[in-house]
Amino acid sequence: MKTLKNIADRYNKTSLIIRIIIGLVIGAVLGLISGNLGVIALLGDLFVGALKAIAPVLVFVLVVSALAQGNDKLDSRFGTVIALYMISTFLASVVAVIGSFIFPQTLKLSASAEAESVPTGIGEVLGNLLKGMVGNPINSIAEGRYIGILFWAAVIGIAAKKLASDTSKKFMEDIAEIVSCAVRWIINLAPFGIMGLVYSNVSTNGLSIFTDYGKLLLLLVGCMLTVALVVDPFIAFLTLKKNPYPLVFRCLRESGITAFFTRSSAANIPVNMELCEKLGMDREMYAVSIPLGATINMDGAAVTIAVMSLAAANTVGISVDLPTALVLSLIATLGACGASGVAGGSLLLIPMACSLFGVPADVAMQVVGVGFIIGVVQDSVETALNSSGDVMFAATAEYAKWKKDGKSLPTFLGGDTKIDI
Repeated sequence: MKTLKNIADRYNKTSLIIRIIIGLVIGAVLGLISGNLGVIALLGDLFVGALKAIAPVLVFVLVVSALAQGNDKLDSRFGTVIALYMISTFLASVVAVIGSFIFPQTLKLSASAEAESVPTGIGEVLGNLLKGMVGNPINSIAEGRYIGILFWAAVIGIAAKKLASDTSKKFMEDIAEIVSCAVRWIINLAPFGIMGLVYSNVSTNGLSIFTDYGKLLLLLVGCMLTVALVVDPFIAFLTLKKNPYPLVFRCLRESGITAFFTRSSAANIPVNMELCEKLGMDREMYAVSIPLGATINMDGAAVTIAVMSLAAANTVGISVDLPTALVLSLIATLGACGASGVAGGSLLLIPMACSLFGVPADVAMQVVGVGFIIGVVQDSVETALNSSGDVMFAATAEYAKWKKDGKSLPTFLGGDTKIDI
């Protein structure tokens, strides 16, 4: 018993990032050695399942609790973070368009895709998004529909602010702390989950996606890395007038790595909220901005929609001029913001974007099929970009308010406020 306690103590004292790297390496080695270790793969499924299950509850109780306290602390930061999310997503689509013009892609459309209901226009995408706001709140929590969760949590939180007693508000705060504690326990087991996820990927996916669709993957990943390492930091620099890279790399390391393997922005919400707390941010701010970012901060989705749509146009011989491509950037931005409300995410918005060029629907659905084939890489990088950006821009808005109010920035941004980075 004492030995187990010593092992647990040593495990908890080791940096989470180091533990995750160890889990990653072990998972990759086991995947190469054997493809029959179902128990290892189960660890990944359990980890993602636990995060997806707890995330909607966490978001709901945190938003209700934050609004019920009635301190009115969202102020200008909330508008700032929304603007940063939207500007970043638009510029990501522009980067994808420019990349596609410099390195035009064509596809081998031998993949088939099941007939699925896809949106016919941007109006339908945004309509689905708005209708999701007023859906049954219990169903929203059960199904992880974050627009609905945020809407009803805001309504209930504002009502609680006006009508609830101090005892009730304290109870809501205690519930939020309890759920947060449960989340921390789950995140502490992330190395085992990452090990299982890496094992599953390595043991079941060969190298065919790199040989058949290597150039397309390079373009997609290259555009996403450009956004993550150049565009988003530049936006943060213009906002803070400080070197943003310590913050950027912290977010990529602690949010991007887990998002890469879980391939779910929703599952990564608890991880992001934990990181926001470490960065010294106001809970009332990040309790709303992080789940909102998981809905509208969709840089990776915008890149995917733009690149895949232009590749489809090139494949069928349709010439796309620059003005039309810029219209595509706008459509990709708006469509990406609604991606989380559409079954299949960003890939099922490709036919909508393809219709701008007159690409036949059956060709567009084959492009969707290609998207699912390369998704093991594309979707992983996309989610890492989206999720790490959620924290980075929320922190940027928070620190911009600190600077405006005369409060010292964190030490890693050249200030005096000590935050362990």
